[in-house]
This record gives sequence, structure tokens and C-alpha cells, in this order.
Amino acid sequence: MIKLSTIALALVSAGLMGCGSQQSGSETLTAPGAPGVKPYWSYSGKTGIGTSYEAYDDGKYSDSTATKAVSKVWFSVAKGMITETMFGLIHQAQIKDMQFIIVGDGFAVKESDTDALDVTIDYLYKDASGRPLSLAYKILSKDKQGRFTLEKHIFTDPDGQTLFVRAKVDSALKDVQAFVNVNPYVNNNGLNDFAKVTEQGLLAWEGKNYLSLQSKTGFVEASVGFTGTSDNLAALESTGHIARAYASTGKESGNVNWLANLGQVKGSSTFDLTLSFGHSQQQSFAEGAATLAKGYDKVLADYNGQGEATGWQDYLDSLVPLKSMTANTADNGKLLYTSALVLKAQEDKTHAGALIASLSNPWGDTVPAEQGHTGYKAVWVRDFYQVAMAFLAMGDTQTALTAFEYLEKVQVTDKTPGNHGDTGWFLQKTHVDGELEWVGVQLDQTAMPIMLAWKLWQAGVLSDDRLVYWYNKMLKPAANFLVEGGLAKILWNDTQITPPATQQERWEEQNGYSPSTTAAIIAGLVTASDIAKLAGDKAGQEKFLATAQQYNRDVESFMFTTKGSLQSKHSDGQYFFRIGQDENPNSSTTLNANNGRSGMDKKQIIDGGFLELVRYGVRGADAPSIVATIPEYDDESIAENLRVKYSFKFDGDVNSYPGYRRYGNDGYGEDEKRGINYAENGQNTDGQRGRVWPFFTGERGHYDIALALLDGELSADEQSKIQNTYVKGMEHFANEGMMLPEQVWDGVGKNTFGYQLGEGTNSATPLAWTHAEYVKLVRSLNEKQVWDHYPIVENKLK
Repeated sequence: MIKLSTIALALVSAGLMGCGSQQSGSETLTAPGAPGVKPYWSYSGKTGIGTSYEAYDDGKYSDSTATKAVSKVWFSVAKGMITETMFGLIHQAQIKDMQFIIVGDGFAVKESDTDALDVTIDYLYKDASGRPLSLAYKILSKDKQGRFTLEKHIFTDPDGQTLFVRAKVDSALKDVQAFVNVNPYVNNNGLNDFAKVTEQGLLAWEGKNYLSLQSKTGFVEASVGFTGTSDNLAALESTGHIARAYASTGKESGNVNWLANLGQVKGSSTFDLTLSFGHSQQQSFAEGAATLAKGYDKVLADYNGQGEATGWQDYLDSLVPLKSMTANTADNGKLLYTSALVLKAQEDKTHAGALIASLSNPWGDTVPAEQGHTGYKAVWVRDFYQVAMAFLAMGDTQTALTAFEYLEKVQVTDKTPGNHGDTGWFLQKTHVDGELEWVGVQLDQTAMPIMLAWKLWQAGVLSDDRLVYWYNKMLKPAANFLVEGGLAKILWNDTQITPPATQQERWEEQNGYSPSTTAAIIAGLVTASDIAKLAGDKAGQEKFLATAQQYNRDVESFMFTTKGSLQSKHSDGQYFFRIGQDENPNSSTTLNANNGRSGMDKKQIIDGGFLELVRYGVRGADAPSIVATIPEYDDESIAENLRVKYSFKFDGDVNSYPGYRRYGNDGYGEDEKRGINYAENGQNTDGQRGRVWPFFTGERGHYDIALALLDGELSADEQSKIQNTYVKGMEHFANEGMMLPEQVWDGVGKNTFGYQLGEGTNSATPLAWTHAEYVKLVRSLNEKQVWDHYPIVENKLK
């Protein structure tokens, strides 16, 4: 094995590297076929994500902490392959995927050939009970015909800008070779890239963003090209060889591709590779060379936090509540530890405290990647609140506080670019640096920062002085907007907001009066009143509380129908509906059409939003309106389109577990008629169907805790039932890598993807909100009280 240096590079330049080249060097030097095929993102159902742990320095990331240089590299794994890998900001993908190809006599098997391989995923570093101690992965791919096994170890260099990949190939056959193939998407898009072969390795770039691939043992042969036109993949599969080795993609940019021969497999061969990032060619190669020089053992130990290094194990050790919480899981804490790692990994490292929704692009493999796209790698204040509360629940007060202070960046002020309306509300969706993306007004997202601040204060994380500071700077303007509303006039939005009616509720699709949004508004105003009292703002104290009490009096009169038309075996016609656009709960107004579904009578559409009234303390678990709605919510005899509850069974377990859709008539999911992804080819279809979301299992479990506590305590039998129904149910919904999804397959409609019942779909995995809800449910059981309950709300509304 030789480095790709003098001899190999000369062969590339001469056009002689690769079998079957008949053309002169000038004709084969530059890859033809620009710009290549249309680029798409990769599969969104991740079985693993990873990045290094970095310590804070006074709420910021710094090279001067115990974790040393800050690594800003994130990776994901799906279907056994390395998929989107990010560098810089957490949403800036730099590759679509990286796969290995094993070639032998008469076969060439790619990792993307999922039908040819049996794939398992596990964690490289675990404790004696099997709980993961870092986000380092071992992926084992076994050829179904027994010709080889491929074992990959994947993690990042915690002190550099590098993804480290060890590939170990075992085969008893002769003349087996290992290849590596990478599809760069430099600077978060699949076009506009250039690529070339150099003496040090493979390089791709766009502007000042550079990506390189190096191998410790060098490349026997390497080529660059345009994906689908000159990438040599078809030739490799048909002949076992690179047909023509191209040294450069030339002056035309496009969807570029790398292909390299790592060498012959002699029984068992190990290849160490680095995928490295920088803002120059030299910097990128230097990062990878430094990681290779440190070597596998040192880089992995530092990543894990073994020895003197500070890493992921140190982070887990700092989370004191985890140890006692483990007793309230059904899997001995495996998913709990994974959730702690996953939640911390989904924070940006340039903008500390920026918590994203998911390190994925929903239904990515049918979403074009021609332009930069954040997908779910962005900030939604609602999801953000759930995650911050989970950090508080697992004992990470630093991240919870840093996240709260970050929220200033996404509040609408006079300085918000393009704002010509009123201020105080929080933006719908932004990049982690605060760049505007979506600008609808969701009043729960304006209330939740206030609620989070109050919780941090009660926990002793925010001092009186700091809370008063943030009250005047951020929380009072938010509370005033919840009282007075105002004009949202920014980008496309030009709407007068009149609380408690919201422009969008928590599913971002309908305007009007929503039980879940109203619950948050009331809780936000009650806690704002308490904070105003601390700040000496008597007028604000009285105004916020009086408005909360008024909104509270209107809950049933606006949102609880007594003449419901939902066809349910267990319905008496009295229940909370999802949302209404007028103040008459018995009217038959039609909701807006969305996600390919026509609008329906509001009284036909139920959801679990009413449970938030109990969680936050607006209603007791035994309130007549709550009790009256539970039968409809839990009724599995309702027609498929309007039904929300489904029961699931899993292999090896005789029990069934509850799962819930967002709401009846939900269209945010795979097409049940055609069996295609959501909005495939950019078009909504009439068969789209929202599936079951596992975090609703946690929400339902929280209600059962609140119900059990009505007599003053949570008995051992009640605790066991909740643990073995809702906690265990959520654990079942996790995939093999213990990632919790946004949606799981509910068994309805055409299943072209072969999903198993209860298996995560291609929507978004891991979903931070789902992991957060699981953590909070376990902490609630541990404390024998609902973790994100607000007793002050309950007391002030009596």
C-alpha cells in the first residue's frame, strides 16, 4: 500500500490509473458530465448521531476549557451508512453520505445495497449495564452471502475538525478490495462544488469551505467526478474497477463525488480514514493529518472522556439525577443515558444554547438539496422549551440556563431585520444564529420563555437579580404581547394578533382558539405576574394575572363543545376539540385545509392538546371537561381518518402500548394511497396521513401521573403501571440505535417502505422533543409529581 503521492498522482495525470482507459491524459484528466444528477438529502430516519462533548466557559464555548479546542463537527448514521455530516454551524451539512464498497470476484456490494447486508448498530463505549457512555458507534454489516463483514467505528476528534472512521473488513476470499465513496455537499447544498485528487488525498470545496478525505494507509487509486455521470460507480459495480480516474472536476461546479480504492483485503484489513474540514485546503488537510497522527486509541479515549481527557463520560457523570432516575425506566437506563447524550449533541457550538429540533431533514431522500436547507436543524421555541426543561430534569442546569439566555436572539424587537410591526413575540423558526426563516406567530412560543424562566428561578438557577434583569429585557415584552397582542408585520406576515386567539397553534397549521396554546398562555401570564411581583412592577403583576384569569374563564366557553358530532362509541358529544376559529364551541365552522387534507368541521377534529391544561395547572386531572374528553381521545373505534389513538405490540412482549397521532385528519406523513413520502416532488397529495408521534405516549403518561396524585400520593402499583405502560412504550418506539422518532408507522395504508408496526418512519429521527418528553416522564415518576407542572397556576386560578 502506498500513499497517493508521486506514482499514483502521475498515473492520474497521465490518464493511466484505472482499468480500461483508452484516452489520452488531456481527455481523462477532467471529469465530464457537469453538474451531475439532481441532488437530494439523505434518509431522515437516523439510527445514530454524534459530536464531541464540549464544556462551557461562562455560558459560551471556548478553546480554553477542560475540553480544549472546540470541535464543530456533527455526523449522522442511517441504514448503516454515514449520512449528513455538519461542520461550522450545526445545520451546515458538508456531505450527503459516505459509504464503503466491497469488491470481489463477481460482486461489488455497496453499503447502500441494504438488501445485500444484515446491519446492526451498537455503542463503542458502554457501562456494565449496557448504557452508552458516549456517542461513538460500531456498525457491523454482514454480507448475506457470507463473503465478507464490514465493521465501522465512527466518532469525531474532540480537539479537531475531523470525523474519524475506522473500517475493518474481514473476508476469507482472495482478491477482495475495499473502496470508499463520498458525495460531498459542501456548504450545505449538493451543487456548486469542485473536487480534485491531491498528493494528500481527496478534496472538495465551495468558496472558502473545504472538505478533505485522507487514509492512514493511503489510496491505491482515486478519482473524482460528477454524481451519476462520471463518478465511476456504475463501472465499479459492473467490472470491479474504476473505469477512468479523473484528477479534477475542472472549472465547472456541480454535484461532485469521490471514489477511492483503499486496498486489498488480506483476511482482515483495517483502514483508518479522516473526513476533515477547514476554510482552506491546507487547513482541512492539516486537521485530518493531526487526527491520524494521534491515532485511533487516543482520539477515541479523548472523545469518550477516558483517562485525563474530559469527554462524554464526564458529562454523564455530572448529571446527578440520572442515577436515581434509572430505577424508573424499563430498560435499566439505556434510553435515558442515550437521551441525555442526544439532547446535548443537538446544540450548536458557535451559538451556545441554540437547541435544534432534530439533526435531520424530514423525508430527506425526496427533498432536493440544490440550495441550503436547515430541515429540522433549526430553532423552534416550543421544541426548545421542552428540551430545556429536560436538561433541568436530568440535572444539567448550565445548559438549561444558557438555552434560556439564548432566547433573546429569537425574540422580535425593533432591531429584528425587516420588522415593521409590534414586538415581544418570539419567532416561529430561525437558524441557530437567529436568521429568520418562518415568521408565523405562535403564542405558546411566546409564553414558554416566561414559563422556563420561572422554573429556573424556582430551581435556584436564576437568581432574583438576574430574573429581574431578564424580566425587563425579555419577559415583560412577551407578557405584554400575550395580553395586548399586536401587529405582526415581518416578511410575508401582516396580521393583527388578538390573544388568546393565535395565528398558529403548536402544529403550525391553523389559527384560532387552541386548548394547548391557551394552556401555555395562561401559565405564561401567571408566572409573569409572579416575576413582576419580584421586580416591583405592581401594574404588570395585576394586569398579567387578571388577563390569565379572564382567559381561564373562557377556556370551556370557547373550546369545549357540548354538541359534538364526532362518531365515537364512547362520546356523549362533550369534549375539547383541537382548535376553533370562532368563540362558539358548538358552531360548525370549517378548519383550513392543510397538508393535502380538506378542512373539516372543527367539532370533528380532536387532539391531545387539552392535556396541557392539566400539565401546566390550568385544570385539575379530574376537571369535568378533561374527564369528558378522555373517552374520545382514547377511542380506537373512531374512523381511521379522525382517530388519534392506536395500540402497538412489539416482538417478545405480550403487552400492548398506546400511541397517538397529532390530531384527526392530519396530513403530515406518508401517503396512504400511493405509499410515497410526504410532499414527494414538492407537491402535497390527498392521501398524506400524519402518523403516531411517540411523545404523545409521554404526554398521556403525565396525565395519568396527575390523575393518580389526586388522592395525594403515587402508589407503588400506580407507579409501576405508568412505568410499564408509558415509559416502556416509549422505549419500544426507539430504534436499534436508541434514537426516538418524530413519527412511527401506524399500519394504515400502503406500506411500500416495509415499515414494521411502531417503527420510526422517514419523518425526523431523532426528534429532540421526543427524547425530552421521555426524560421528563422518567423524572416525573422519580419525583412522584409532574415535572413541568406549575403549582402557582393552579393556586392563582382557584
